[in-house]
Amino acid sequence: MKPTDLPLDQLSAGAEPQCFHCGLPVPDGSRWVVPVDGLERACCCPGCAAVARAIIDGGGADYYSARTAFATTPALAAEDEARFALYDSDPQQFASHAAPGQWEAAFSVEGIRCAACTWLIEQRLAQVEGVVSATMNAATGRLHVVWEEDRCAPSAILSAVHAIGYRAWPYDPRQHAGQLERERKTLFRRAFVAGLSMMQVMMYALPAYVADDGTLDASMAGLLQWASLFLTLPAIVYSARPLFSGALASLRARSLGMDVPVALGIGAAFLGSVVATVQGSGDVYFDSVTMFVFLLLCSRYLELGARRKAASALDRLLQGAA
Repeated sequence: MKPTDLPLDQLSAGAEPQCFHCGLPVPDGSRWVVPVDGLERACCCPGCAAVARAIIDGGGADYYSARTAFATTPALAAEDEARFALYDSDPQQFASHAAPGQWEAAFSVEGIRCAACTWLIEQRLAQVEGVVSATMNAATGRLHVVWEEDRCAPSAILSAVHAIGYRAWPYDPRQHAGQLERERKTLFRRAFVAGLSMMQVMMYALPAYVADDGTLDASMAGLLQWASLFLTLPAIVYSARPLFSGALASLRARSLGMDVPVALGIGAAFLGSVVATVQGSGDVYFDSVTMFVFLLLCSRYLELGARRKAASALDRLLQGAA
C-alpha cells in the first residue's frame, strides 16, 4: 500500500510532519504553506501547494474536510517537481532583474489552443503568492512573468502552470523551435488520418445522398453505415484526441475553453450516429464528424504555422535589438 492510500488518522500518527494535500513527509525548512480555515497548512512541494490553493480558491475547501484519504500523487509528480526545483538555485540562467528584489523571465508553454487558455494561465498565476504580473502570448506560446524573489520561486510558477494541464519551461529559442516543430509534425499526422477517414466515409455516405427513396436496399444501407462507423474510429480515437483531452483539462480547471463545445459537438454527433447504426434506424453523421475534425485540425495546422512565423520574427527582432 502506498502512503497516499492510507487513511488520514494513520498518516497523522507518524512522527514526521505530513503534506496537507498528499500526505507525504514535509522536508525540513519547507516554505510552502496553504491557508485553510484561518490556519497555515504545510505542503511538501510547490506543486501540492498550487493544487491545494487552486481547490480552495475555486470554492472546494469542503473537499479537505470530507475526504477519507489523501490525494494520490501521480508517479511523475516527484520527477517534475525535482526538475522544477533545479531552476530555483540559479534564476540568473534564464531570468533577469525587473526591479530591486524582482525577477522577470519568459517561459515556453505547450498546449495553448485558444484565448481561453491564455486567460486561464494568467488567472491561475495571479493567485500564486509573490507573482507581480503574468502575460501569456497565445500567438508565440510565450509566457512573461515578473515575481518577487523572496516570496516566490520559479518552481512554484512552473508547478502552477503544470497543475492546470499545461507544460512550461524557461524559454530557450532552440527548445521552443523544436517544440513547435514536434507539434507541427504531430498535428500533420492527425490531420492526415482525419482526412483519410473523411474521404472513405464520404465515399460510403454518397449512395445514401444520391439514391432515390426506396432504391437503396436496407441491408446495404446498414452495411454502409457500419463501414462508416469503423472508418470514423481512427478520426475519433487518434485525430480528435487532443480536442477531448483539452476539454477535460478545461473542465478540471473549471473553465470553459474552446475545446469544450467542440468536444461536446463531436462526441454527441458520433454517439448519436453509433446508436442509430446499432438500432438500424435514424440518421447518421459520420461524414460530418470526420469532415469537422479534419477541417478543424487543418485550421490549427495553419494557425501553428502563423505562430512559428511570429515567434521567429520576434526572435529576430530581439536579436537585432540586442
